[in-house]
Amino acid sequence: MKPIIFLAFLLAVVTAMLRPAHAEIGMASYYGGSDGLCGSRTANGERLNCRAMTAAHKRLPFGTVVSVTHRHTGRSVTVRINDRGPFIRGRIIDLSPAAARALGCDGVCPVALSR
Repeated sequence: MKPIIFLAFLLAVVTAMLRPAHAEIGMASYYGGSDGLCGSRTANGERLNCRAMTAAHKRLPFGTVVSVTHRHTGRSVTVRINDRGPFIRGRIIDLSPAAARALGCDGVCPVALSR
């Protein structure tokens, strides 16, 4: 193999390895605040702890740890998926109140997800 081809191949492999395993861009919202859901059962059977760094996602497996970055401020939080949702078009994740507060998300905000 010629050195230039090998270097190009190596660069492609390293770039693929550094890319996030999963990336989504969209809107985040939060649930469990004043809507009375704190303490209710989540889809995986545990109780919604509004002080925990958890979230709901439509497809990611329960227990998946996801980094959520606010696209306007650059603030980032790490959450664990323990519920299903959101069920509103255009939203990709529902954050617990603690996660939304740490992210600086006041209602609905633009985010990027990565694992």
